[in-house]
Amino acid sequence: MKQSQSVELIGKEAATLIGLKWEGTFAEAGAGGIREVQTEFKLRLHEIGNVMHPDELLGLSYHVTEIGFVHYVAVQVDDVASSSVPEGMVQFKIPAHDYAKYSHIKGESIESSYHQIYAWIEEQGLRLSNEPLTHYEVYPMEQDSNDHEPEFSIFVPINKKKLE
Repeated sequence: MKQSQSVELIGKEAATLIGLKWEGTFAEAGAGGIREVQTEFKLRLHEIGNVMHPDELLGLSYHVTEIGFVHYVAVQVDDVASSSVPEGMVQFKIPAHDYAKYSHIKGESIESSYHQIYAWIEEQGLRLSNEPLTHYEVYPMEQDSNDHEPEFSIFVPINKKKLE
């Protein structure tokens, strides 16, 4: 299916997040490992106070490890919540940053969506950020975590300074 969305450049403020950590291989992620964590997190969402955007489920992927990557399923909270992190969950912050954003629509190829956002970054002469966060996704909270054709937005941290 042809990708029809466009990529845009946006700035995001720093954020405090609370969520569950998953670490594994790309094969384990493809086999549903992250979807299982999303399902568990949604069942425990009521344990988190001061959720800022209760309709958004965040999925953040960090640097590739020797065997795969680290992924967090989380929600943004206001700083008041930082004193009460539910057992087994972690609190972390993401700094203010500029991002390339692409809205992936149900039925489109996820691989093509990622290809399009990275191609756009290159076409614009922008550089990927050297932050440990490689990208994150924002899902509608009510979406079924086991939906094999999810709808979500992709955010890739970039440096606005163009390549020379």
